[in-house]
Amino acid sequence: MMEFTDYDELDRIKEEGRYLLAVPKKGRLQVETLNILDGSGLKFHREPRSDIALVDGSNIALIFLPAADIPTFVGEGTVDMGITGRDQVAEHDAALPAGEVSNVEEFLDLEFGGCKLQVQAPVKSTYTSPEQLVGRTVVTSFTAITEAYFRKLEGVAPGDNMSTKIKYVGGSVETACNLGVADGIVDLVESGTTMRLAGLGPIGTVLSTTAVMIKSRQANMARKDNFDVLEWLGARIRGYIAAKKHVLCQYNIPREQLSKACVITPGKRAPTVTALEEENWVAVSSMVVKKEIPRVMDELTEVGATDILVLDIMNSRA
Repeated sequence: MMEFTDYDELDRIKEEGRYLLAVPKKGRLQVETLNILDGSGLKFHREPRSDIALVDGSNIALIFLPAADIPTFVGEGTVDMGITGRDQVAEHDAALPAGEVSNVEEFLDLEFGGCKLQVQAPVKSTYTSPEQLVGRTVVTSFTAITEAYFRKLEGVAPGDNMSTKIKYVGGSVETACNLGVADGIVDLVESGTTMRLAGLGPIGTVLSTTAVMIKSRQANMARKDNFDVLEWLGARIRGYIAAKKHVLCQYNIPREQLSKACVITPGKRAPTVTALEEENWVAVSSMVVKKEIPRVMDELTEVGATDILVLDIMNSRA
């Protein structure tokens, strides 16, 4: 919860016209979110127990909120943008009254925090598909998504009674079956280790999720000097994500083999080719997906490349 002194600071920030960026204050997405902000050059100092921090050299203020609350504050409040899970956005949208359009818009996939919202049941049970849980009790912390999912299985319209009972549990959802509260659960699954230890196994997937940057459809993101802060911030974050995924591969190769080498290292758009003093030789520089570099180096060697170097990329604008 915010310290009471934060409210005065928040009022001042809003009066100054700063853009509010909501980030997770804890949980599985927080550490990598802060890494992305740091790698994108958004430096800030957060006072102990404070949920607000000003970003150095910019018109952005960070506000630290529970990830589950961020879509609500972005879509219905004065928060301009936020970082949360796609699952939390889906839960927010599913909970809206019938006919109401969400004001939350996904702006950027941040490519971390990937997992699945799965239907899980005890491996010792007879349940092998989500349909078999219709009419049973399902425990989850994603009640709106889960209800919508089982309504489709039952063919029941919103507002009508459904036979499946959906119960909310805020944590330790995986224990619900063993403790006699549920026949099955719906929960986020990353490696699956926790579920296996609880004697559960997947019988269906509700959705796949990852961390995303969202914005409000109502917010004016260019309200000062026609400067679009979201585009600026998005370019920074995209560049950092690209730098984390890629390395810079440099090598020399005979010009007659250049076309084969460019197929191996096409780069983000195209490789950079520079003529060497030695006749009919060129130097090539190209971004390569980091996990593919061992194969790429083998293939480059096979087509005659020499002096192959691989360098880390600190940042980029790709």
